[in-house]
Amino acid sequence: MSFPNISSLDTSSLNGLEHLGKFISNMQQSSGAIPSNSDGSHDPWDHLEAVMGLATLGYMNEALQGLEWMKDNQNSDGSWYNLYLNNQAIKKNKQSNFSTYISVAVWHYYLLSQDQSILEKFWDSIEQGILFALNLQHSNGAIAWNVDEAGVMDEDYLLAGCSSIAKSLECTIAMCEILEKQDMKVKLTESHASLLTAIENPVGIFDLKKDRSRFSMDWYYPILSGVTANNHLINLVQHIKDVFLVPGIGIKCVSDEPWVTVAETSECSMALKKLGNDELANELLLNAAAIVDGHNIPLMGWQLQEEIYWPDEKPSWTSAALILAADANNHLTRASHLFTAKQFIS
Repeated sequence: MSFPNISSLDTSSLNGLEHLGKFISNMQQSSGAIPSNSDGSHDPWDHLEAVMGLATLGYMNEALQGLEWMKDNQNSDGSWYNLYLNNQAIKKNKQSNFSTYISVAVWHYYLLSQDQSILEKFWDSIEQGILFALNLQHSNGAIAWNVDEAGVMDEDYLLAGCSSIAKSLECTIAMCEILEKQDMKVKLTESHASLLTAIENPVGIFDLKKDRSRFSMDWYYPILSGVTANNHLINLVQHIKDVFLVPGIGIKCVSDEPWVTVAETSECSMALKKLGNDELANELLLNAAAIVDGHNIPLMGWQLQEEIYWPDEKPSWTSAALILAADANNHLTRASHLFTAKQFIS
């Protein structure tokens, strides 16, 4: 099986990705919001992924504007709503992994700029977002995924969401070391360790209401989360290869659907790079770079049975995921280790 066109997208250099920075920046609204859906809406997590894509390619002012959007639209309890149309919230439930991901984006900006003032500028928003999530942490370490519009916590725990939160906590602990916030560091380190223990021992803790193990992110996100148990990591990688990998094409989003996606392929590439599986990580990066339109803009995915690009959408955060994977694999910036190495010292 082969794609109908051969991509000329160069993932080995920032110059080869420059057009993706222009693509994302052209989507950004004057408020700083970066739409990711065809109707012009976005969620905070996708928005922040796009922010990091911009920053990687040197669009620092645009990235900063995106971070400012987060600060301007944060709720008083530290959360963000589930979905926005520019500055208007159109879905008012609150996901815990949305409240913490700002720390990853701010830390990424700091790694690129080496400007400590960026950490100070956004610290209050980061702290409030982190505390919102930690207020939902179970005694077993897992963090509930959602609070509904009535303020009721959904007593279910998502493995991928918690893995993202673990990475956010890791980046926040790194900030605490620089900003000398020792008391907060102690609190976060305890919560972080408890969360990683849950991620390494997921049976009976996650997906209590719905089995999500058919989604590939439930298998590679734990790798990105920071877990270190070698046997667990080996099992995760083997499952990815056995169930989700389509050789020469990429990573399926869902095990029982004939659909390979750019975002999942890019993110899984970073996970494998983190474990030192450089050859397969780079192969996945090139797979993702082939699922593009005639202008080398990443499409959402490739439908294996019908052999078509599907759907006909080019989300901003999909391009950003590819940019971040290119950086992780080819060390294009000083932030290339963001997702492949532990961020705090001790």
